[in-house]
Amino acid sequence: MIFLAAGRHPIAGMAAAFAGVSGGYSANLVLGTIDPLLAGLTQEAAHIVDPTYAVTPAANYFLAVSTFVVAFAGTWVTEKVVVPRLGTYKGSEKADGELRPLTPTERKGLRNAVGVLTVLAAVILWGILPEGGFLRDLKSGGVLHSPLLTAIVPFIFLGGALAGVAYGLGAGTMKSDSDVMKAMSRSMETLGSYLVLVFFAAQFVAFFNWSHLGLIGAVKGAEVLKATGLGGIPLMLGFVLLSAAVNLLMGSASAKWAVMAPVFVPMLMLLGYTPELTQAAYRVGDSVTNVISPTMSYFALILATVQRYDPKAGLGTLIATMLPYSLAFLVAWSLLLVAWITLGLPLGPGAGLRL
Repeated sequence: MIFLAAGRHPIAGMAAAFAGVSGGYSANLVLGTIDPLLAGLTQEAAHIVDPTYAVTPAANYFLAVSTFVVAFAGTWVTEKVVVPRLGTYKGSEKADGELRPLTPTERKGLRNAVGVLTVLAAVILWGILPEGGFLRDLKSGGVLHSPLLTAIVPFIFLGGALAGVAYGLGAGTMKSDSDVMKAMSRSMETLGSYLVLVFFAAQFVAFFNWSHLGLIGAVKGAEVLKATGLGGIPLMLGFVLLSAAVNLLMGSASAKWAVMAPVFVPMLMLLGYTPELTQAAYRVGDSVTNVISPTMSYFALILATVQRYDPKAGLGTLIATMLPYSLAFLVAWSLLLVAWITLGLPLGPGAGLRL
């Protein structure tokens, strides 16, 4: 819609947005809902080898830097490949409405939200920056196992909930506690399928632990990998390609990782690589083929959006439009992973590359 309003081809705007959201799915400057979910699955898989190993959801240094790589690659593909191929838009769709300034109540809501987030950030800094801060580890005084990192999910929830309520009160969209409850209820309605998925994923991981199949597969797989003589970088690139290929058949990132983590995390741990590195390589492969995977849950919705601006477009049109993004992200992201491993950079607080 923004591209159309600016006089550019709307499908190019759709492609750029879809590439950023789904092709760059794992690249985030801040923690998202998928981070604690995958970290939990990774930790359970790591317990097959080491029952005391802890994986923090904050192990996202690599993914934060990836944001800029994905943005640059997506911009280059959009301007150099997609826009020239689409040409000038000649359809009948017009831009919806006109840009308007924010209303006074909306401005008040935004000021309220910014104020609440500022106060929350100040409290967190107050608890973590001083040497004896109340959000540091009570025994060691460190940050790695501090209440802040171990309870990072509640902190994310508080930030989103308090800012949302503050905006609603200022903008007038929330006038009582019942409005807050209704808004939360609407959000929870979308979690039904997620809860079902997590239930069966937990059973799968528990079965692996009980049967020792994960440990047996890890030992045998590690022996095969050792026999091939592959080093760290070829090994991780191979795992990236495998994850990208599997993603074409299974759309859910957590469902795939629930199946793959109990095998590959212990296997690579026995070869000396941390679970966080295995998880990072998986997330690269899992992201890059999202935009060309027909099994992706929103693929039909994206196709319907394309057909709004080009009624003759079909599945092949959409895949052909998105394929350059997938290839560019695969190459650029893999090169970043290679550079990260070569430089020996950490993946997060206390999360290195080698055990």
